[in-house]
Amino acid sequence: MKMPHPTRRLLNNLRLLPRALLVSLAVAAPIMAISAVRASDSTIIEAPYKKNSGAGFILMVSLQRA
Repeated sequence: MKMPHPTRRLLNNLRLLPRALLVSLAVAAPIMAISAVRASDSTIIEAPYKKNSGAGFILMVSLQRA
């Protein structure tokens, strides 16, 4: 039995629908997770920032010359 063209197209689209839903959920899940994480009321206290003295770079250059 041969199906008409629009019916065949509809069946192909219905067959692809679960895959499209999985892909859209995989894309939307991180976006929804970020909004849920940022919704907290807690305050983050960070440690004081220590300025770099540049000694690591000088040490690296001096060790390359040896």
